[in-house]
Amino acid sequence: MKQQSTGYLFVLPALMALSLLIAYPVFYTGLLSVTNESGQFVGLANFSRILASRTTSVAFMNTFWWVFGSIVFQVILGVLTGILLNQSFYGRSLARSVTLIPWVVPGIVAATTWAWMLHTEFGIINYILTSTNVIEQPMGWLTGANTVMPVMIAINVWKMFPFVAIMILAGLQAIPNDLYEAARVDGSNFWQEVLYITLPQLRPVIVAVTLLLVIWALNGVTIIYAITRGGPANRTLITPIQIFRTAFESMQFNQAAALSVMFFAVVMVIVFFYVKTLASGDTP
Repeated sequence: MKQQSTGYLFVLPALMALSLLIAYPVFYTGLLSVTNESGQFVGLANFSRILASRTTSVAFMNTFWWVFGSIVFQVILGVLTGILLNQSFYGRSLARSVTLIPWVVPGIVAATTWAWMLHTEFGIINYILTSTNVIEQPMGWLTGANTVMPVMIAINVWKMFPFVAIMILAGLQAIPNDLYEAARVDGSNFWQEVLYITLPQLRPVIVAVTLLLVIWALNGVTIIYAITRGGPANRTLITPIQIFRTAFESMQFNQAAALSVMFFAVVMVIVFFYVKTLASGDTP
């Protein structure tokens, strides 16, 4: 009993730090969401006001497309790149190192660089496309209503797919080579090996990495905020940016807290169902 009490004493500082850094902010956000500027209890009034705003529904839809588009292409491109980097070819070590560059570049640096490259008048991308007659005149990649969100997703995919590739590459090292040798004896080709051996064996890695990507995409605002700040005309406005705007630009902290609580609930539901339906399944 005495030894157990001593253990609690060692854990106590960490618990106090977690309470100050996590528990208290969460509790205070919940309190703000059900009170007004004077601290009076107003129930669900803040939730009703923020939900009545058309901006909220637009931000939710943008967040969905941002997360869905990013995750799908990050996983597909990352898995293919990881499998490719696992093959034997000249310069493989260099290729692995170069692949990591987008991921290790700070987000704000990557966003600023892409913003300049995609500039309508001075961007190198428009210069290359117009000089090679791919397009007749410069395109407003970051100002066009139909191009700005796909461009943001493409930048996010470029930034994060190396992480998926490295995780996949690490997972490939744990697959027994005997499985591939037996498959080759049976006459399997490369794509059959990938489909029936590699992907099933990588399932736990893909599940874990996808969950991380979902959480990061739901909370990742650096690229969008640094390049478009949610514009033009809210075409790239996602919910975390709306929360920031509501709180620190409109100074409506109670409504921002209500939106934060709803967003947190949605994220928890997504994570719960993802883990329930995918991660809880039997792994091969």
